Amino acid sequence: MIWKRSATLDQLNAMGANNMVGLLDIQFDVFTDESLEATMPVDSRTHQPFGLLHGGASVVLAETLGSVAGYLCTEGSQKVVGVEVNANHIRSVRSGRVRGVCTALHAGSRHQVWQIEIFDEEGRLTCSSRLTTAVV
Repeated sequence: MIWKRSATLDQLNAMGANNMVGLLDIQFDVFTDESLEATMPVDSRTHQPFGLLHGGASVVLAETLGSVAGYLCTEGSQKVVGVEVNANHIRSVRSGRVRGVCTALHAGSRHQVWQIEIFDEEGRLTCSSRLTTAVV
């Protein structure tokens, strides 16, 4: 197990109250020893003007997953901040929910690198993202 903090899915979902995570209805729903997963709706909140999932919304899901996973890998008063995020948008999505799956590429004491893959409801890869965080 890579996590240093213990948390429940209810606690992770409560972190989204009164911020962008809650506004976009991002829901954490899988928390294993090695990964963290969350879903996000593809609807008017996350569409771009042409009715497709906005690339920025995919990045919000990716950064949310990586930042929360990063926090779970810290101790005491440590926090994480995003340093760099990138995303390759591979397939468009018009509706439903997308699922982000976050795994650690490196979970160090000063910086972390997270891989986040986002899938549509048919399990097709829609976005591949990487987030680098600094531990502060």
